[in-house]
Amino acid sequence: MFNKNIKLVLAALVAVLAVFQFADKYIGNGILLLLLAGIFVFLYFKNEVILWAFLKLRKQDFEGTSEILDKIKNPETALVTKQQGYYNYLRGIILSQTNMTQAEKYLRKAVKLGLSMDQDLAMAKLSLAGISMQKRRKREAQGLLTEAKKLDKQGVLKEQINMMKQQMKKI
Repeated sequence: MFNKNIKLVLAALVAVLAVFQFADKYIGNGILLLLLAGIFVFLYFKNEVILWAFLKLRKQDFEGTSEILDKIKNPETALVTKQQGYYNYLRGIILSQTNMTQAEKYLRKAVKLGLSMDQDLAMAKLSLAGISMQKRRKREAQGLLTEAKKLDKQGVLKEQINMMKQQMKKI
């Protein structure tokens, strides 16, 4: 994993090299170098380690995902703000299987930092609502469920939200 600033410097250097290739009438080389510079810019905004962790999480490999996230030594300086949000989101999801208090801390931090997609933010708030419900904080859980429902525009989490509301009535 490269530092985020190194990625931008590499993208700039490769783009300058592409301009020289265009000037020397090597159009194909210039286009290829511009695509390479685009990859560095893409990886600035979407960290490769976090993408790799999401792929592991899709396979329900929580230990593997945790090991991959451990490769990011200092997330505050190595990642952009949204990437820090996803780092904390992934940590929260992994810890929600074992340690609710730690999971709540990471999920709250992820919501505070922000996530790019409303669906991810809805999932984080739904997880926080579940944790709040288990800790007998009904009012907070209801607020989080309402926010999750507003963010879930495609209705993917509709069933889980309704199930949590039914469970909340029993409390």
